Parts: sequence; C-alpha cells; structure tokens
Amino acid sequence: MPGWMEVFGFITGAACVALLVRQNIWNWPLGIANNVTFMVLFYRTGLYADVGLQVFYVAISLYGWWHWLHGGRDHGALGVSRVKPGTALLLAGTVACTTAVLTFILRRYTNSTVPVLDSLITALSLVAQFMMTRKWIENWPVWLLANCLSVGLLIFKGLYVTSLLYAVYQVLCLMGWREWRVALRGPVSV
Repeated sequence: MPGWMEVFGFITGAACVALLVRQNIWNWPLGIANNVTFMVLFYRTGLYADVGLQVFYVAISLYGWWHWLHGGRDHGALGVSRVKPGTALLLAGTVACTTAVLTFILRRYTNSTVPVLDSLITALSLVAQFMMTRKWIENWPVWLLANCLSVGLLIFKGLYVTSLLYAVYQVLCLMGWREWRVALRGPVSV
C-alpha cells in the first residue's frame, strides 16, 4: 500500500510535467514541492543519488523559473531552441563523468544495492533538467531514457506508485516533445 508521500509525489510530479509540456511557468514551484517530497521518500528507500538529485532539482528549479521569465530576447520570456552540437558532446561527457563519480561514491560510502543504475539515472536527469531550464528541445529524449530506466529501478525497489508516475512521465515527455517541436517551428500562418 503506497504511503501518502508517494501519492503526493505522484500527483505533484504528473502535474508539474503536464505544465512543462505546455511551457507554463507554474511548473517550477510545483516541481519544488515534488522534489522535497521525493527527497524524503528516496532517502527512506536508500536511493541516495536520487536524494542528491532532488536537492539539485530544487536549486536548478529556482534558476529555471527565473530563466524562463527573463532568459529570452531583451530579458523577456525564453523560447524553445536547439542545443548546439558542441554543447551536446559536452553534455554527453558530463553524463559519463557524473555516472562514474557517483558510482564510485555510492559503492564506497553507501549501502546502495544499485550504484551504477542509480548513478546513470541521476546523471541523465541532471543533464536533462539543465537542458529543460534552457528550453532546449532535446531535453525530452534524455528524459525519456532516464524515465525508462527509472521505471525498472523503482519497481525493483518496491516503489510501485512512483514507478507508475515515471511511466506517466514517459507519455507526458512524448507529448512535450511534440508540443515543443510545434513551438520551435513557430506559429502556423493561415
């Protein structure tokens, strides 16, 4: 039977991603509430890298909230754009290095039963969230990979409601990718 924290995390998480799909600025404060909930939940289940990830999410959500409001042209609202190839390579390297470092830390200093997978999901999520703050459309496929891996890990850890949330995230990510592609092309003239 899921606890109230897991249910609250499910509701706030799904609502947050639904708002992201629509590029609604209120995704950021709702996301912060979700992050605090999962900080506690993941700590209780021994997903220590995911606890750290939630701390990072709170900090980057504050940045994302500001950047979406003021990071565009003339300090206006930010529009959807594409990541540059050199930046994409840097982000891929960041995923690899972060995974290696976190795996080492989790193996050495915690009782984690899934250090590599926990670390990889964390690294992918860190990069995807940063990409989200910049409104780079390529954040969606990175999220799809991270969420796919998360579903299996969460089932393994017995967090069934949370694994269902990550499956819902998959659907929302596909919707977001589609919506943001339309936004990237600009309004259709009649």
